[in-house]
Amino acid sequence: MQRIGVFVCHCGTNIAGTVDVDEIVKMVKPEQGVVHAADYPYMCSEAGQSMIINAVKAHNLSGVVICSCSPRMHETTFRKAADKAGLNPYMVEIANIREHCSWIHKDKAEATQKALILTRAAIAKAQLNSPLFPDESPVTKRALVIGGGIAGIQTALDIADAGFEVDIVESTPSIGGKMAQLDKTFPTLDCAACILTPKMVDASAHENITLYTYSQVDKVEGFVGDFTVTIRQKARSVDFDKCTGCGVCSEKCPSKKSPSEFDQGLCTRPAIYTPFAQAVPNVPVIDREACLKFKTGKCGLCETVCAPKAINFEQEDELVARKYGAVIMATGYEPVALDKFGEYSYSDSPDVITSLEFERLTNAAGPTGGDLIRLSDKRKPKSVTFIQCVGSRDVTQRGKAYCSKICCMYTAKHAMLIKEKYPDTEVNVFYIDVRTPGKAFDEFYRRAESEYGVRYIKGQVGKVIDNGDHLQIQAVDMLDNKKMDMKTDMVVLATAIEPVKSAKSIATMLTASIDTNNFMTEAHPKLRPVESPTAGVFLSGVCQGPKDIPETVAQAGAAASKVIGLLVKDKLMSNPCTAKPDALYCNGCSICENVCPYGAISYEDCEVNDHGVREVWHVAQVNKALCQGCGACVVTCPSGAMDLQGFSNRQIQAEVDAICR
Repeated sequence: MQRIGVFVCHCGTNIAGTVDVDEIVKMVKPEQGVVHAADYPYMCSEAGQSMIINAVKAHNLSGVVICSCSPRMHETTFRKAADKAGLNPYMVEIANIREHCSWIHKDKAEATQKALILTRAAIAKAQLNSPLFPDESPVTKRALVIGGGIAGIQTALDIADAGFEVDIVESTPSIGGKMAQLDKTFPTLDCAACILTPKMVDASAHENITLYTYSQVDKVEGFVGDFTVTIRQKARSVDFDKCTGCGVCSEKCPSKKSPSEFDQGLCTRPAIYTPFAQAVPNVPVIDREACLKFKTGKCGLCETVCAPKAINFEQEDELVARKYGAVIMATGYEPVALDKFGEYSYSDSPDVITSLEFERLTNAAGPTGGDLIRLSDKRKPKSVTFIQCVGSRDVTQRGKAYCSKICCMYTAKHAMLIKEKYPDTEVNVFYIDVRTPGKAFDEFYRRAESEYGVRYIKGQVGKVIDNGDHLQIQAVDMLDNKKMDMKTDMVVLATAIEPVKSAKSIATMLTASIDTNNFMTEAHPKLRPVESPTAGVFLSGVCQGPKDIPETVAQAGAAASKVIGLLVKDKLMSNPCTAKPDALYCNGCSICENVCPYGAISYEDCEVNDHGVREVWHVAQVNKALCQGCGACVVTCPSGAMDLQGFSNRQIQAEVDAICR
C-alpha cells in the first residue's frame, strides 16, 4: 500500500478564487492510501517546495499528488523537490485543477466538485506508480544548421564562438539567403549587403564552421545528442580546391538565356554562374539543364578557358554522413505564388511586380544598376502604387490567413526610397491596416507619410488593368466609402511569405511538428519558443513564423544559446516514460512500428520463453532514447502487447474508475 501525500495549491486566486481549497483537503484525507493532506498559497514557491520535502520525510511518503496548474508548467519543479526529499521523481502525480477546472468554471460548487474528481483520479494513479529510472546517452559535440540565411549564419557563428563545431547546409550555391537580395533594411535604411557580407565571410573563415552549399539533407536518423544526418552535396561540376573564382568561365559561356534566380528572373545568367558578386563561397556552379555540354555533348568552352583546370564535367553528387548532437532549422521563407490572384495582372503585365522584384530593380547590383524603370518600355515611372496584403490576411482561401508581419514596413521603406531618389514620383499605398509594432517602426511609417509625402489609402484593390502605356486600378476607398479609378505607371505587390517548400519534408525527417501553414511548431509558444517538441531540434528565423531581420537575429542567438546548453553536457538523461512491449503478447504485426512518429520501434527475432517452451519470435523492440512516450503504439496494438511506463493501461483504468465512482 502506498503512503500518499496530497498538496493543494491556491495559485493566488487563480485556483482558490473558484475552487474551495479547504474542502478539497478535507475530502481527500479519507481516500485510500492518503496519509497526509495540506494546502499552500503558492506550492511552486521555495516555501511550498520545502513543505513537500518536509512532509515526505516526516510521513515517510511513497507517493505525492500535487493539485495545481498544468504539468507542463511545474511538473519538473515538483519532481526535483521529490528527488531532494529522497523520493523517486516519477512517484509524483499532478492533478491539473487550474487549466482543467478553475479557469473554465464560474460556479464554485461545480468547480470544487470537479477538482475533487481530478484529485481522486490522480490518487488512484499514484497508487499504481512504481519508481522509474532514466537512461543515459552520450552527446555528440557538433551542431547542424539547415539553412544559410541570416538566421542560420548567426546561429552558426554563436555556436562556433562557444567552441563547438557547426555545419551549415544551404540548398543554393551561396549562403546569404533572402537578405542578400535586399537593398536597404528598415527602419535604419542600412545597406543590407554591408551588414550581411561580413557575417558571410566570418562564417566561411571560422575554424569551427563547415559550409555545405548547393547541398540538401537526404536522411536523418537518431535522437537528441546522437543524430546521424546524410547530406547530399550536389555536383557543381567545378573543383572547389582548384577554382580561384576569377569568373572567366561565366564571361565566356555562350549559353546566357537562363533566368537569374537571384535577380528574381528579371535578367538572365550564364549556364555556369556565381549567384552574386559577394557570393560565399565564390565558386561557380554549372546548371546542367542549361549547359550545352550536358545537353548536346558539345561546347565545353568553360573547360578550355579555365586556367586552373577546375571544370569537371564528370563530377557526381556526393553523400556525406555525419553525427550531430543538435539540429537547428533555419530554412527561411519564400514569397507565395500569385497564380491565384489574377485580378492584379501579375502574370499579364511586366509592370506589375512583387516587392522582392522591386528590391532587385532598385539595388545598385541589380539588373538595372539601381534605376527604377518600367519593364515594358524601360522608362521611369511617374507614379508607383503599392498594394498591401496580397495573399496575407486572406479570407478567400487563395492565400494565407495570417499577417506576414514585414510587409507594412518594407512597403514604407520602398516608398521612401522612391521619393528620396525620384522626388517628383507620385507614390500611393493601398492598405487594410498599417501594422508597425517594432522599435522605431511607427515613427518610420509616419516619416513616409509626413516627410516624404507618400499617400496612404485605406482600401482594397479589386482589379489592375494593363492599358499599355499605363495601368488602371479599380479600388474602394474604405474611409470615404467611394469607388476609385486610378492611373499608375507601376504596381508593386506586397506578397505574403510562407515557409520554403522543403521545410515540410525536412520536418518529416526530423519528426518535428509543423502547423497548418507548414511553419515549424515550437515546444511552448511562451516558455520554449526556439525549441521544437522533438528533443534536440531547435528553431531559428522565419521557419517558425514571419519575422523581421532584428527579430530573426535575436531568435538565432536564443537558439544558439539553447544548443550550447545541450552540447556542453557529456551525457543526457532520457525520459523513462517510454513504451514497453511484452514479448509474450506481441504477434509481430508491425502496426506499432508504422504508427510511431519518432521511428523508435523496430522488430527483432528474439528467443521467448512461452510457459516453458523456448521459441524464436519476431517481436517489437523500443529504442528508449528515441521514444517520446506519446502512446500511439499502445492504442494501436491489437494484442495489447504495448504498454507505457508511467501511464500504463492499469493506471489509466484506475483513473477512469475513480472519476466514475
